[in-house]
Amino acid sequence: MEPHFQILIACFILIVLAHTWKILNSMYLRPKRLERLLRRQGLRGNPYRFPFGDLKELGQAIHQIMSKPLGLDDDIKPRAMTFAFNTIKKHGIESFFWQGPVPSVNITDVALIKEVTAKHSVFSKPQTPNKLTHLFAPGLMTLERDKWAKHRKIINPAFSIEKLKLMVPAFYLSCEEVLTKIENKMSPEGVCDVDIWPYFENITSDAISRTAFGSSYEEGRRIFELQKEQASHVLGLLRTINFPGSRFLPTKRNRRMKEIASQVRPIVRALVDKRANAINAGEAVNPDLLGMLLESNFQEIEQHGNKSFGMTIDEIIEECKVFYFAGQETTSALLAWTLVLLSKHQEWQKRARDDVFNVFGKEKPTYEGLSHLKTVSMILFEVLRFYPPVLSLIRHTTEEIKLGKYTLPKGIGLNLPLLWLHHSREFWGEDVMEFNPERFSDGVAKAMKGPGMFFPFGWGPRICIGQNFAMVEAKVVLAMILQRFTVELSPSYTHAPQTIFTLQPQHGVHVTLRRI
Repeated sequence: MEPHFQILIACFILIVLAHTWKILNSMYLRPKRLERLLRRQGLRGNPYRFPFGDLKELGQAIHQIMSKPLGLDDDIKPRAMTFAFNTIKKHGIESFFWQGPVPSVNITDVALIKEVTAKHSVFSKPQTPNKLTHLFAPGLMTLERDKWAKHRKIINPAFSIEKLKLMVPAFYLSCEEVLTKIENKMSPEGVCDVDIWPYFENITSDAISRTAFGSSYEEGRRIFELQKEQASHVLGLLRTINFPGSRFLPTKRNRRMKEIASQVRPIVRALVDKRANAINAGEAVNPDLLGMLLESNFQEIEQHGNKSFGMTIDEIIEECKVFYFAGQETTSALLAWTLVLLSKHQEWQKRARDDVFNVFGKEKPTYEGLSHLKTVSMILFEVLRFYPPVLSLIRHTTEEIKLGKYTLPKGIGLNLPLLWLHHSREFWGEDVMEFNPERFSDGVAKAMKGPGMFFPFGWGPRICIGQNFAMVEAKVVLAMILQRFTVELSPSYTHAPQTIFTLQPQHGVHVTLRRI
C-alpha cells in the first residue's frame, strides 16, 4: 500500500475515533459525571438513562395525560408542567431531571430565582443542540450579552407608554371587526354558541399586524400561520434527543422547518424593505412598531456614526418574527383563560362589567380610562397567577458558578417553575387554589403572604418587553366583550390546558354569548 494512502487511512481512523469519543463523552460519560456531582450536593433525580434521559418517560406521561381532560377545579400542574411536576412530586423540590444527556435543576427558592434572573450573562437562555430551533425566532428572546443589550436598547422606545397610547385604536378596530362577525351569527334572541379561541387568535393576530406593520390581519395572516407551525416543530425538537449533526439529516421535520423559514423571510423582508426605503426617501415614519423600530435603529446609528451600533436588516426581520408570534400568543392565551374563569365565576364577571360601564359606559375604551379599571386589573392579575402564559423560565450555566449552597458546572440546565410558585400555599395562603382577584386589591406586592414571586412575564433585566402591550390589549378586548355580552361556558366546553409555547386550551373555549 502506498504511503500516502496509509496516511489517509490513519487520518480517517483518527477522525472517526475523535468523533466517537466526542459522542461517547457528551452522551454518556459527561452526564454520569454530572449526576454524581449533583447527588453529592443533595439533589435528587432519576438515574441518567442513555441516551434519552427522562425524555422517553416524559413522552409516555404526556401522551397519557393529554388524552384525559380535567375538571374546572383540578390542579393543572400535572398536565401543564409534566416534567417539573413529576420530578418534584417524586424527588422533592431539591431535584433535577434529564432532558436527554443534560440535567436540569429545579430552582424554587425565591432568592436564588432572583439571582438567576439578574445575572443573565452567567445564567443565559439555553442553547439547544439542534440549531434548527433558531429558524423560529432568533431575536431578542434568544440573544445574549452585548447583542441582547443592543437590541433591547433599540427596541425599548417602541414599547414606551406614549407609543402604547397610539396602539389602542388598532386594538379597538381589530376587536370590533371580530365581535361584529360573532354578532352576525347570533340567533334572533341574541344568543350564540361559539368556540371563541380562534376568534381571540384572529383579534390578537390582527392587532399585531396593525401595530407592528400597519397592515390588516389578512395581509399578515400567512406570517402567523407559518410561525405557529414552526413553533410546534420547535417544541417537538425540544422534546426529543438531538445527536450532534442531527439538524443536517433530511428528516420530514427538518425539511419542513427550513421550508417555513424560507417562506416567512421574504414576506417579512418585503415589509421591512418597503418601510426602510420610505424612511430613507424622507417620508414620515409610520407610528407602528416597525416604523418606531426602524426610526430608533437609524437614530442609534446616526448618534454613533457607525452601523455596528444598530441592527442589520436581517436582525430587524428576526425581531419582527418575534413580535408577530410572541405578541399574539401571550394575549390570546390570557384572554382565553380570563373568559373561562369569568364564566365559572359569574359574580366576578358582573363586577368586571360594572367596572367597565362605570368607566366607559357604551363608549370606546381609551388608554386613559384603562388605568381606572381596577377590578378588571385585579382579575387579569389573578388569571395570570392561575394560568400564566409561560409556565417555567429555562436557563443554563455558561460557566461554573456558585448558586446558594450549590456549585453548578458549566452547561447545567436550570428550571424556574413559575406555575409552581404561583400555586404555592407558602406564598399565597390556604386559598391559593381559589379564584380570588380580591387578593390583588392593594397591588401585587401585598397580594402575597411572604416574600414570594409573581412573575408571569419573567423577572429581572430580561422581563418581557411586551408585557404592557399585552395588558393594554387584553383590557381593551375584555372591556369590549363585557360591554356587549354575558358569557357562560358551553356544555361542550372541555377543560384541557396544554403547553405549546404558551399555555393554551387544547380543545378551544366553547362559550355561550348572550347580547346585553
